[in-house]
Amino acid sequence: MKLNLQDIPRVKTITKEAFIKHYFKPQKPVVIEQLIEDWPAYNKWSLDYIKAIAGDITVPLYDDRPVNFEEGFNEPHATMKMADYIDLLKQEPTKYRIFLWNILKELPQLQKDFKFPDLGLRLMKGIPMLFFGGEDSHTFMHYDIDLANIFHFHFEGKKQCILFDQSQTDFLYKIPHSLITREDIDFKNPDFEKWPALKHAKGYIAELNHGETLYMPEGYWHYMRYVTPGFSMSLRALARNPKNFGRALYNILFMRHYDNVMRRLKGQEWIDWKNAEAISRTHAKNGFTV
Repeated sequence: MKLNLQDIPRVKTITKEAFIKHYFKPQKPVVIEQLIEDWPAYNKWSLDYIKAIAGDITVPLYDDRPVNFEEGFNEPHATMKMADYIDLLKQEPTKYRIFLWNILKELPQLQKDFKFPDLGLRLMKGIPMLFFGGEDSHTFMHYDIDLANIFHFHFEGKKQCILFDQSQTDFLYKIPHSLITREDIDFKNPDFEKWPALKHAKGYIAELNHGETLYMPEGYWHYMRYVTPGFSMSLRALARNPKNFGRALYNILFMRHYDNVMRRLKGQEWIDWKNAEAISRTHAKNGFTV
């Protein structure tokens, strides 16, 4: 048995009016295959290019180890020179990923290589973020703290993306006071005996190739797996739905700080409680007694 996933719709190109009507207003994802072919980045950006211009920069690295009470919110697990990291990506599979790397802060010259697409959303121009990963490395299933509308542009290789909208949260074993699901769920090949609620979840899947763009609507859960070594850039626009905007403010101003305080006060007991609650709450909502 597999997850109940439908292919994300794909279009070659799209007008602003069609994007707003068919995807933004109904809050549905789409892959746009040829949105950025006029960007210099389309032909320039590769792992070798990033290594050449950023090889001496020390970058933060993350892997798939479980959350530890001693670690703060989004604290990196290691650091490495970019040149060494890209060499590692090419030599062997590695779980190390680069997460939320602000390219304008580190490499402002890269601004010349891309544009901000005019698709009817006001994109935040100060925080284009890069993400890197090695073969078969992945993110935990999560949604972003600001519940933003996201355009995700992929470069080099292939990347698998699995999405769920917020209506599916009750089936996903969400960790309380956080933005992630249980970290021991393998969304590539889930164990439905251990995680029976997942059988009821309905989501989306796509494989991104070089130069393709994924639109992820507000608050969508996403699991990203690098089929091959590669990297992506995200541009985001604030949530327009008032409920989502309010949840974003709550997450930023209260939730993450409360979680950090509880980690300091209760240590691993807090993490263990949250993990247990993810199961008990999900099974209670779905009528399971396991």
